[in-house]
Amino acid sequence: MKTIGKPAFIAAIIGPIQSVLGWVIAGALWADYDPIRQTISDLAADESPVKVIMSSFFVLGGTLTLIAAVYARTLAMPGRVALFISAICTYGLTIFPTPLIGYSIWHRIFAISSFVLSAGWPLFAMRFRKDAPWILRPLASITATALQAGLALWFLSTWTDPNATDVGVWERVVAVSQSLYVSVVIIVIYLEQRKARAFND
Repeated sequence: MKTIGKPAFIAAIIGPIQSVLGWVIAGALWADYDPIRQTISDLAADESPVKVIMSSFFVLGGTLTLIAAVYARTLAMPGRVALFISAICTYGLTIFPTPLIGYSIWHRIFAISSFVLSAGWPLFAMRFRKDAPWILRPLASITATALQAGLALWFLSTWTDPNATDVGVWERVVAVSQSLYVSVVIIVIYLEQRKARAFND
């Protein structure tokens, strides 16, 4: 079975950290921003005073996901493709920002696609081989996908509800959960493979 490349391991370490730092730094620099009521995408809106900062973090996040998709070779190919397309969607939602008043249909298409793919990739990355890492086996993959999909659907239902007042909270819960799970899978597999190589040597 192919191994996790070191670039994917490094990207997995940086991924969740930069994800949180992006909206924390950008939000702190915008005095009128409400992280409970407003989405992370609002920080990258054309009218936002911190548009460049948040957009840069979006691009960085998408790039790290691309690296993970290319170098996380232990994952089944459909899972890697799902991560790759999710990364492209992150670029898309950055290129087509949401306005502070109203919404951008293209931004929503790319954002929803990104959330859905980021929730479903564990199922596509699943391995049935007996020598597959436990975190890629059916039980772990199906459980993770169900939990991530539930969170994503809850957020999307809140996001599309004009009366919702806690969209920002749920988006952060989903964003952190999705980013963190990609990292956990890659780091767990990388360390197991490294330990196995050391044992065999």
